[in-house]
Amino acid sequence: MRALVIEDVQKAVVKNVPDPEIEKDGILVKTMANGVCRSDWHVWIGDHGIVQPIIGHEFCGIVEEVGPEVKNFKRGDRVIVPFSGSDGTCPHCIAGNTNLCDSFFVPGTAYQGGYGEYVAVPLGDRNVMHMPDSLSFSDAAALGCRFMTAYHGVVDRVNVLPGEKVVVYGCGGIGLSAIHIASSMGATVIGVDINEANLELAKKLGADYTINSKNTNPVEAVKELTLGGADVSIDALGITETCVNGINSLGKGGRHLQIGVTTKKEGGFISIPVDDMLMNEKSFVTTLGIPAFRFPSLLDQVATGKLEPGKMVTRNIKLSEVEGIFEDMTNFKTTGTFVVTDFS
Repeated sequence: MRALVIEDVQKAVVKNVPDPEIEKDGILVKTMANGVCRSDWHVWIGDHGIVQPIIGHEFCGIVEEVGPEVKNFKRGDRVIVPFSGSDGTCPHCIAGNTNLCDSFFVPGTAYQGGYGEYVAVPLGDRNVMHMPDSLSFSDAAALGCRFMTAYHGVVDRVNVLPGEKVVVYGCGGIGLSAIHIASSMGATVIGVDINEANLELAKKLGADYTINSKNTNPVEAVKELTLGGADVSIDALGITETCVNGINSLGKGGRHLQIGVTTKKEGGFISIPVDDMLMNEKSFVTTLGIPAFRFPSLLDQVATGKLEPGKMVTRNIKLSEVEGIFEDMTNFKTTGTFVVTDFS
């Protein structure tokens, strides 16, 4: 099969590799679409090391083959593979928090991922889901990790309510997802970015206000727009500036949601204004993926058109174009999201 193989830091090569083989409980998926995620960029840029040579965790496709122990799927089924997979045996799985599974069954990490024409998904009955007929492959890939993680974060973790004021720092894939979801829930949403094209797309996805932080002090602007501070702030990028600005944009009793993963520069550590947070009862909340039992609710809202992740997709691309997207991510030049649909 054709696949994008990570050979070294900032070196990804499209080449022929052996087709993956499934185990008795596995499902072989023919990849029809795979989203290009900033988490993939983190691997390519060398932030997290290379776990699998074929990464990619935002994919969907058609069942090609099933193992003899698979009960719920057959060849030809249209399926999506939520990136937060699980093995069903650890205490977190048993409690329903499958996104926190100790096995960390993430495509492209635990097994080879969606930048290949085929993916062998282990424990297929647990880690593959049927896809609504009304959902296109490109739109399903746009759900990716960004949309499902943002959904779990906005809806379940910080419990955004109608009428609340939400500021989102970073209007890339995660930020646009959070904006769209919060807006659909009746919140007043502010998008912050340094890229005007991203800010225009944020407006199309539901942002009531946008701030270009290159030209304006975003914390002061947010406090002015919200008459004292936001109810919820979201760092969708993962750098010190966006994280701290998010916290400082909150009013008393506000909740900060951290979705963005840090870069090599931060190395997983960001200093935050703890005393101010304590004195004003500001909360710091994180989110990762989505529990399996919550995914059908998200799919239903997409299938009925309440949520439209496809609006974020700037372009469907070839496998050979992915490294160029990574390079643009390095320079903050990307607008919206990109989905690989051509594996030739």
